Amino acid sequence: MANHKSADKRHRQSLKRRSRNRHLRGEIKDAVKAFREALETKAPADKLTALYREAASTLQHIASKGVIKKENASRRISRLAVAVHKAGGQS
Repeated sequence: MANHKSADKRHRQSLKRRSRNRHLRGEIKDAVKAFREALETKAPADKLTALYREAASTLQHIASKGVIKKENASRRISRLAVAVHKAGGQS
């Protein structure tokens, strides 16, 4: 329990940020999972490319918000790009 008004406000802010960050991390997981599932089912190259771009865009957007580090997003995007190229799609 907070003993000061400012501590109470900081706690409320941290709860809001935590909620937002958890939601955004879920968006990352959803985008990457959709891409991986399409990769496993041998989806057409154009669909793979579209899912790759969506996942990469999501990762970059969320990294810009500071939820994950920019290096982390870059590494993940790079790995997805390698997967697209191995499957025969274009990024």
